[in-house]
Amino acid sequence: MAKKLKKVVRLQLVGGKATPAPPVGPILAPQGVNLMAFVKEYNARTQSRTGEVVPVDISIYTDNSFTLALRTAPASVLIRKAAGLDKGSAAPNKDKKGVLTKEQVRQIAETKMTDLNAIDIEGAMQMIEGTARSMGVTIKE
Repeated sequence: MAKKLKKVVRLQLVGGKATPAPPVGPILAPQGVNLMAFVKEYNARTQSRTGEVVPVDISIYTDNSFTLALRTAPASVLIRKAAGLDKGSAAPNKDKKGVLTKEQVRQIAETKMTDLNAIDIEGAMQMIEGTARSMGVTIKE
């Protein structure tokens, strides 16, 4: 018989460096999840992505077992990395921080395609361009 799903929790943690301390502990402990088992599994699966923000969907079942589904890094992180920025602009309409080429936007869109609800790569590119604009990053042709 299939396990009954109790809750799905989404977290953004640094790959390979999760600990039972906040934010993990206060979110998962009330759900009955074994924190050390989660931390060990997450760190083992994200060892190759150490230091990178790795979103994870944690499906928690009624018997307190869980499964992990790793996602790609957030678009803002990928944009900052491609543009060589430490953070986005506080006033994106006035203060432009960086520049991305269409090819860089395409690469980010291809990376994020599995996590976006876009039908094709052009739609995904428009989403990435919108995120970049809201961060004060200009897109050049």
